[in-house]
Parts: sequence; structure tokens; C-alpha cells
Amino acid sequence: MSTPNMPPRPISRCQAITDIIESIAQEQAAVGRIMSAEADKLEKLICMCTHPQELIKANQSVNQLVESVHHLEMVLQAKLALFMDCLCPCPCPPYHKDKDEEAE
Repeated sequence: MSTPNMPPRPISRCQAITDIIESIAQEQAAVGRIMSAEADKLEKLICMCTHPQELIKANQSVNQLVESVHHLEMVLQAKLALFMDCLCPCPCPPYHKDKDEEAE
């Protein structure tokens, strides 16, 4: 996966805040997909497992993932909290994608 090409462009403060909040939402969606994939993996392991030691190892892995997700959620919450009282005084103009962005 490559890094998106994001040439510098002048944007309003309101649009910058909107972009940050949108990035938080995208991270939340990605975390949801990771957790879902982990649940699927664990479900298959439980069905196929023959040794209790395998389940203990899987449990440790899940605990580590949940702890990591918890830390990420705290960071995302703090990021979002920065803008809780930061509403634009007037409606933001509609965001229009550049023609280059629409082509992607």
C-alpha cells in the first residue's frame, strides 16, 4: 500500500478540522476491521484447536491486541477532544474534490 499523493493546497481552518475528524473516523473503521479479522481468526482456531496450550497462546495474542487497540482509542479520543469546542463560526463551504482526486 502506498502513501497517498497529497500535494499542498490552501484549505480553510474549518476544512482542516473536518479532515482531521474524518481521519479519526477512518482510523475507527480500520480498527473495527482489525478486530473483526481477529475474531474470525480466533473462532477458526477454537474450532481446530487440539491443545489447551494453543488456546492460551491465542488468548495472550488477543489480550495484546485489545490492549493496543485500547491505547489507540485513547489517542483518537484525545485527538477528537481537541476540537470539541472548536466549531467554525459560520457554515463551512462545501468541500469539492479536485479533478485529480476524483480520478483516483
